[in-house]
Amino acid sequence: MVTTVDSPAVGGFAPALRRLYFVRFAFAIVWAVLVFLTTKSGLGAVGVALVVVYPLFDVGSAVVDARSSKEAGSARGLYVNMAISLLAAIGIAVASASGVPGVLRVWGAWAIVAGLVQLIVAIGRRKMGGQWPMILSGGISVLAGANFVIGASAANPSLSTVAGYAVLGGVFFLVSAIRLGRAAKEN
Repeated sequence: MVTTVDSPAVGGFAPALRRLYFVRFAFAIVWAVLVFLTTKSGLGAVGVALVVVYPLFDVGSAVVDARSSKEAGSARGLYVNMAISLLAAIGIAVASASGVPGVLRVWGAWAIVAGLVQLIVAIGRRKMGGQWPMILSGGISVLAGANFVIGASAANPSLSTVAGYAVLGGVFFLVSAIRLGRAAKEN
């Protein structure tokens, strides 16, 4: 379990986590813009690639996080997140054959489960600082996931809500990265 930023393991871990959060912010913004621009008229091949890449990027991010956090505490939640996100990528790829509603349903289920995992991981890391945005993000992810599942049955479901979700998640990563930097300076 994470104790304080002063410990050598956590002290070395916080800067790595901060860099990862900045990368996740940038990826989310670029990804959301691309999704918004390429899926206005339907899913298409580029849209399918984008919605599959997002959970795969989440897998890669969790791998980087787990490798850098091994000495700081248990990475079990991150391993769970890797498995969930990999399954989501596969599920989204399969669901894309049925169109936007299928993608939204799988994306929603993924957002719910991944949000719960994010909550658990962030609560475990809260003493290191900078985790309140991640706790809020996990809770919002659960609510957004339910909204995606419900929205899949709407008259004209759109992936613009998924793009907005990515932007909001990216902002939470940015805020968390900034707060981690402040917490490190204070200690």
